[in-house]
Amino acid sequence: MNKRDISARENRAKLIAAARQAFAEHGYAAASMDDLTAAAGLTRGALYHSFGNKRGLFAAVVEQMDSEMALYAQTVGDKSEGDWEGLLAEGAAYIEKALDPEFQRIVLLDGPAVLGDPSQWPSQSSCLQATIAIVEKLINEKALKPVDTEAAARLLNGAALNAALWVAASDTPQEVLPKAIEAFRALATGLLK
Repeated sequence: MNKRDISARENRAKLIAAARQAFAEHGYAAASMDDLTAAAGLTRGALYHSFGNKRGLFAAVVEQMDSEMALYAQTVGDKSEGDWEGLLAEGAAYIEKALDPEFQRIVLLDGPAVLGDPSQWPSQSSCLQATIAIVEKLINEKALKPVDTEAAARLLNGAALNAALWVAASDTPQEVLPKAIEAFRALATGLLK
């Protein structure tokens, strides 16, 4: 990798870090491109070169955070006993993350408003593929009913995502969280054989 490529990667990382902080503190609409580029020690030109515009930068921040969330949920799931409990733990971990102020504001509140349907985000697509693999394994092991693998995976991921969106948008998220997790587990359990 040449110096120019290294510099571009470093600038990109600086802009994402500064934007993440600005979007968390001020929200997407109120975050100033001039302030966040100054915080990164860069110019608007660097932002335009790397991301095209503010929305492109925001998409990169959301993708980074949602990917971090998926890794966190997978780590939580891996600590569970068996694939089924792991799948439930991953969903619950995703829902619980709605209480994290940064994740709540950027990914769950501003994300859909700015980027549209979260199920269409690239980071959600990789989560879906991981869920499909687990569901397929559980169906093959006869632990789950013989339903369409993709349909079951999409519904499980959709239930966790919508539960997290509900918690994030609630006036009383601490009260809503246990209800959301309980309902998610109850819905998922309907897949058990």
